[in-house]
Order: sequence, then structure tokens, then C-alpha cells
Amino acid sequence: MEFGVVNFLLQLLGIVLAIAGAAYIYLKNVTYNYWKHKGIAQAEPFVPFGSLWDVVRSRKSIAGLMRDLYLEFKDSAVFGFYSFHRPSLVIRDPDLIRFVLTKEFSHFQNRGLYYNEEVDPLSGHLFMLEGTKWKNLRIKFSPTFTSGKMKHMFTTVKECSDGLVQCVADEVEKNELVEIKDIMARFTTDVIASVAFGIECNSLKNPDAEFRAWGRKILKPRPVLTAMLVLCPSLLKMFNIAATNKEVTDFIIKVFKETVDYRTSNNLVRKDFLDLVMQLMNKGYVRGDDDKEPLEKPDISSGKITMLEGAAQVFVFWIAGFETSSSAATHCLYELSINQDVQERLADEISRVLGEFGGITYESLAAMPYLHKVVSETLRKYPSVPILNRDCNQDVQLPRVNLTIAKGTPIVIPLLGLHMDPEVYPEPDKFDPERFNEDNIAKRHRYAYLPFGDGPRNCIGMRFGLMQMKIGLVSLLSKYHFALGPNTKVPLEMGTGNFLLVPKGGIVLHVTRRK
Repeated sequence: MEFGVVNFLLQLLGIVLAIAGAAYIYLKNVTYNYWKHKGIAQAEPFVPFGSLWDVVRSRKSIAGLMRDLYLEFKDSAVFGFYSFHRPSLVIRDPDLIRFVLTKEFSHFQNRGLYYNEEVDPLSGHLFMLEGTKWKNLRIKFSPTFTSGKMKHMFTTVKECSDGLVQCVADEVEKNELVEIKDIMARFTTDVIASVAFGIECNSLKNPDAEFRAWGRKILKPRPVLTAMLVLCPSLLKMFNIAATNKEVTDFIIKVFKETVDYRTSNNLVRKDFLDLVMQLMNKGYVRGDDDKEPLEKPDISSGKITMLEGAAQVFVFWIAGFETSSSAATHCLYELSINQDVQERLADEISRVLGEFGGITYESLAAMPYLHKVVSETLRKYPSVPILNRDCNQDVQLPRVNLTIAKGTPIVIPLLGLHMDPEVYPEPDKFDPERFNEDNIAKRHRYAYLPFGDGPRNCIGMRFGLMQMKIGLVSLLSKYHFALGPNTKVPLEMGTGNFLLVPKGGIVLHVTRRK
């Protein structure tokens, strides 16, 4: 009896080893030669992870890997890459990037990222959705970030910035060495909680506030899952794996529903993002900036959005709004701490403009051109979303390259690599806001700088993100001077387990009051 069991187990082991061996041989000799057979240079694959081996073992982030490969294949307009078993095409050339993002957008409309509304309802948002559903939702949300609506949201952001200044003041009084990364994340968390959920979470006063705790949980590094989510979503779909933690999903849906129900039952209207989402839930369109019904109502044949669809849009606005803006502002203060001449020139502009306008106003931000240069240079060195993804939805000939991209091929645009290309940006590690003066911008290819993407799928919240970041920076730099802490690393070490470009650990700066 025991001999029979042993014999069965040995046979089973033999079958498993045979299948594994056959899979290894097929991957190595067939799958991983896909690009070679097409005459395209390719990144070295490693069975069974493809070109992602350094990401899987947390030696590099996806952003860092793509940057290094971009620089390695400097003589190639495109090169091949393998996401586990799946061949992807990486595009380096700005003209070809324009071809994908704008000129032939209809061939590359989808990002090809993971979403599964049945098992992961919060994944059904604008950033992930595809096809007709994405198009209809994008049309509905396009009016949510007009100048008029931004001015309404400005007031909320400004109120939160007052809390930011007070928080830094309290920290400086205790110790002039301030961990700025967490403070900026708490500031943007308070902003988004208020604008997107209508909730005052006060994480600037309470670092362990509920929304801040959930934010930390969502962004906990998960290198393998992140790689699959971004570069090989078919594996997640195959096994019906939810990318969003169930506890997070339950929390967001609960808070969203409770807030919507409260506003509805009390006839409460706040001119914020949540109100715009509720308009889409109740009417199927957003009212004009003057708060009047549009003369010609948009086509709402696709119907009103549901409670879950609304929750998903608020969820992505929360994640994108608090993490990308806080990281960008943190990176900016870090660079200003290194480049004191830039900081003082910016502080002088802020002081002069605030004096002219009597404080921080929506119009005063537009009157600070050097601030915009500083922010632009920050987003060049530290693009929050460091790669762009697209999926080819029909066979298409790629110009200037002898290649027909097959339907279903994932496309990767390595933004961090593009932004750090020494042939486009001499001395790319140098922080130089004058790269963004009119003359230098005119000399560069338009598609050599894409911190918010481009084309019909560019970042819909770009203007809000810039406004939030600028208000935070102006509020702090008008009152405080920043310098590096004694143990702050130069250059900055980046985290390896996230899709977004975020610093590893905290960033401690020496903060003193301006005289």
C-alpha cells in the first residue's frame, strides 16, 4: 500500500517536472525569441519572469528598470521586453510616442492595465477602464476640472494649506529637523478627503487619522503584484485576483455611500468633486460653471453612473490626488534644499506676488512663472507616474520602423528614461528650472516631456494636481527656509515596490522660519 502511494507520488513528480521542463524550453526558445524573430533588439529575459527579474526580487522598481533599459538601448527607436510570458514593445522615440498617444490614438486607446469590476469594483475607474465604457465616462467627467470648478475647489485646498503651515510650525518649535514626506502626504490626504469625500479627516493634527492609515495600507510595497497589475494583467484576470485590498474596498464604498446619503437626505451641496460625481449619479451630466443647467444637455444615452461607479472614480481621485501631489511636493522641497539659489529666487517671487495680490489666490498662482518652472523641472526628474501603458487593439504598421505591431501587444513608454535622457536634457541629474523657459521648450520635441501623459487619455486631474502642489509649496516657502538634514541622502533613494515614483523611507529637512 505504502509502495503504491510512493510510486504514485513519484509519477506525479515526474509529470510536474516534465511539464515544467517543457514550459521552460518553450519560454526560452520560442516565447523569448519573439522580438529577435522580428528583428527588434530586446531586453534579456529570465525564465519565467521575462525581463522583470530585477523587479521581482526588489532590486529595481519598474520605473528604474525601464529607465536603465531606455538608456541601454539608446541607439534603438524601440526595443522588446517580456512581462513574464508576454512580449511588450517599449517605445523611445518621441515621434513614435506621438504616433501612439495622439496621432493613431484609436489603435492604442486602452492602457491594458488590470481591472475587474466583479471581484474588484474600485478598479472600474477612468485610469483603468477600456473601450466604450471608458470613452463615455471620460466625456462625462471632462467638465469637472474647468477653471470655474477649480476656483470652487481652490478654497478647500487653501484652508488645508493653513493647516499645513500650522503643522510645520508645531514641528519646527519641537525640532528644526522635520520629516517632510509624511507631512506633505497628510496635507494632500486632508485635501482629497475634503474635496472627494466631504470629510474633515484632520490628519495634519492626527498622523494616525483613519484616511491616512488607509492611504499607507494602499501604498504598501507589493513588487510582484504591482508588476503583474501594470505589465501582465492577464494573469490576475485568469485567477480573479483583486488588486485592491478587500478591507480598503469596503471602507471606501461605505464612506462614499454614507456621505452621498447624508448630502441627499439633508439637501446639502458643497462645490467639490464629490458634488460633481453626485450630479453624474443623479442627472448623468455636470452643470455648467455658473451652476445652471446647460442649454444643450450632453448625450447621456450611456445613462447615469451607479453608486459603485461613483465610488471607483472618487477612489482613483483620492489615490492619485494625495500620493502623486505629495510625492511631487516632497521631491521639490528636497531639490530646493540642495539648490539654495533656486529656492531663494523662488522665495523672492512668492514674496513679491503675494504682496501684490494680498495673499494666496487662484490668480496669484498664475502670476508666478518661476514657480511653474520649478514645478515642471521637479516633474521632469521625478514623474509621479514613471511609465505610460497602452494596448494595441488592431494590427498597425509603425512608421520608420520595419515592424507591424500585432493586435494585443502591450506598449510601454518609459517616461523616467525619456526625462533623464542626456541627449534631450544635458546633465539630466542637475536640477535646472531654466530648462522650462520659452526658448528651451521651443527647442525640444513636444513629446520629450510628458509628466501627465498626452492625447485623449492624458491625466484628467492635471490642473487640480498642479494647483494643490503649488498652494502647498507657496504656503511653506513664504514662511520657511529648507535645507538638507544631516543624514539626508544625495542622490535620493527611490522605493522599489510601487508603480508610482516615491522616495524610499522618509526625507528629513532642516526647516527654519524666514526672517
